[in-house]
Amino acid sequence: MCPYTTGLLGELKRLKKARNAIILAHNYQIAEIQDAADFVGDSFELSRKAAKTDADVIVFCGVKFMAESAKILSPNKTVLLPVEDAGCPLADTIDVESLRKMKRKYSKAKVVTYVNSTAAVKAESYICCTSSNAIKVVESVPAKQIIFVPDKNLGYYVASHTDKEMIVWNGYCPTHDTVQVEEAKRLKRAYPDAPIVVHPECKPEVVALADHVGSTSGILRYAKESNADTLIIGTEEGLIHRLQIENPDKKFLPLRERFICPNMKKTTLEKVVNSLEKMEFEIKIPEDIRIKAYNALARMLEVN
Repeated sequence: MCPYTTGLLGELKRLKKARNAIILAHNYQIAEIQDAADFVGDSFELSRKAAKTDADVIVFCGVKFMAESAKILSPNKTVLLPVEDAGCPLADTIDVESLRKMKRKYSKAKVVTYVNSTAAVKAESYICCTSSNAIKVVESVPAKQIIFVPDKNLGYYVASHTDKEMIVWNGYCPTHDTVQVEEAKRLKRAYPDAPIVVHPECKPEVVALADHVGSTSGILRYAKESNADTLIIGTEEGLIHRLQIENPDKKFLPLRERFICPNMKKTTLEKVVNSLEKMEFEIKIPEDIRIKAYNALARMLEVN
């Protein structure tokens, strides 16, 4: 480790103690951020863990909607996002007015919103879901007609596992949606014994080729339990760092070259230290919106 990195880690340790802070890192963050974090995991999983701690400050190394979820669950804690413009193109595909328009058009439908969404959109929803519980959540909703936002690929995946009428918003994650079937087939030809494990934000035709479909936590569990010594991983390549740590005897291949979310890679150790030192950039949510968004998340937790 270089002296500069060592110095940053020392400063981070000092600031964490001074601020009574914890560091959360999503599975897609760069290796040095994951290694420096107190908790690494799925976005909502991290928010729940943070809410149970006695920390006064949460530094969320991820993108804005994730930090918002932490604030929704921990309104009395200060939540910081180290990079102000670390947004999510998927979350940005839908806004409140567009969702309200859909609700007026399909007045008998209930809105199921993927957690990869803004707090304001969550507040307009009946219930939220994650990529791991989306099917279970949709099945639990007391309505035959479901408006599913914002990820179309996760929506189509759920639609293939339920009899509910799914009205799916046309949003997508540009990192996952651009994966092509031929890329998966090419790797499978090169490694015929390697299972393909993908995130449901991938296109339906890519998901159809997979041996397992799951959230990042689901992929981690599958990899640990698999007897295969090589696995093809169909999600942002930041997850491979954790996969390799937890399974040092196995080989993990990204489904495509440079399988990267640019926004997830904006966070650096220096920016985390700077965020905690200057107490920026703080996430604030109007209380009326926070309460409504919390209710949608709470319904999801009741299903779980």
